[in-house]
Amino acid sequence: MDIVIVSQYLRDIECFESNNSRFVYIAKLFAKSDENNVEIITSDFNHIKKEKFNKVGELAGVKITTCHEPGYSKNVCLKRFNSHKKLSKNIKEYLEKRKKPDIIYCAIPSLAVGKIVAQYAEKNGVRFVIDIQDLWPEAFKMVFKIPLLSNAIFYPMKRQANYIYKCADDIIAVSDTYRDRATSVNKKYKNKLTVFLGTNLEYFDKCKEKNIKHYNDNIIRIAYIGTLGHSYNIKTIIDALELLKEKYNNLNFLVMGSGPLKNQFEAYAKDKNINCEFTGRLEYPEMVGTLCSCDIAVNPITHGAAQSIINKVGDYAAAGLPVINTQENLEYRNLVEKYNIGYNCENSNKQDIANKIEILIKDKKLRKELGNNNRKLAEEKFDRKKTYNQIVKIIEGN
Repeated sequence: MDIVIVSQYLRDIECFESNNSRFVYIAKLFAKSDENNVEIITSDFNHIKKEKFNKVGELAGVKITTCHEPGYSKNVCLKRFNSHKKLSKNIKEYLEKRKKPDIIYCAIPSLAVGKIVAQYAEKNGVRFVIDIQDLWPEAFKMVFKIPLLSNAIFYPMKRQANYIYKCADDIIAVSDTYRDRATSVNKKYKNKLTVFLGTNLEYFDKCKEKNIKHYNDNIIRIAYIGTLGHSYNIKTIIDALELLKEKYNNLNFLVMGSGPLKNQFEAYAKDKNINCEFTGRLEYPEMVGTLCSCDIAVNPITHGAAQSIINKVGDYAAAGLPVINTQENLEYRNLVEKYNIGYNCENSNKQDIANKIEILIKDKKLRKELGNNNRKLAEEKFDRKKTYNQIVKIIEGN
């Protein structure tokens, strides 16, 4: 079977040894069968570093094809959408020259690439499988908080998204929320499936063993990992820690990640005189070791954000940390309660967040208990070795 995986945001293609991408992992699973020919098509532009990749590494059993993308400097700008449009044109040209595949497995977003691939699949009778990582334009509406204006601006993107969803023969998503958005407009799909982003627990644990830091102090380390953008309310955590700082002088807020609001968050923490360290984006093994050296994890999602089961909560689970959660999405809030892995807080309520953090500060035994529950969640719901085989069964079983 000839399988083409289209994934625009494929990180770390210069070295696949430490690549934690969902689509690299899926490609490796497909490549285990001698009957499969597997190719990944991706951009030559590094979305994280905002620069062109210097080289393309080798991935055993998988062909890696990069198509040119001009690039952009900001996540939310017109230049980014123009860049996506040009990339989609280049992917279209490549597909039309290539032998027709049996299956195209396409990451959504971006919508520009998704639409071109959907059109190609429809025209050529190719089975079209989508894997929804985020909801566009819903995610962008966080930046434009004027409902009528943002609805008008993003209406064309909504039409694009609906077209892609309607074209899909099979719908896979990283959460029920995302999956249900697609099935709400597509009534002809053959299969639907939710598989959390998850993590490779075996690799995660190896990274932990090699990189974990052992501290001999009484510092309580509170961790955040991920993007520093409009969807993540780091300021509320800082506000909560401000309420606690006079009573507890042993708190350290460790923020691992980068994004457009990094400087703003740093300045805010400095202004509030909070013991807060911004590390920038760490390579995956170092991030794992640092995360596993912490005591509490926070998931501070902005009010009204479209996010559901996001990457960081899988890493928090793998690390076995108790979670302070402000996310309003019921899918994750229900997991927090069902598995007893931490506390759901009222969104943007600094006093409620401070109260819940204090409970964990005061009770080391409770931190351990909730953390163990979170690790159990990781093993049951986030371990790619168990969960990703469901994707292979759907693709190869039809």
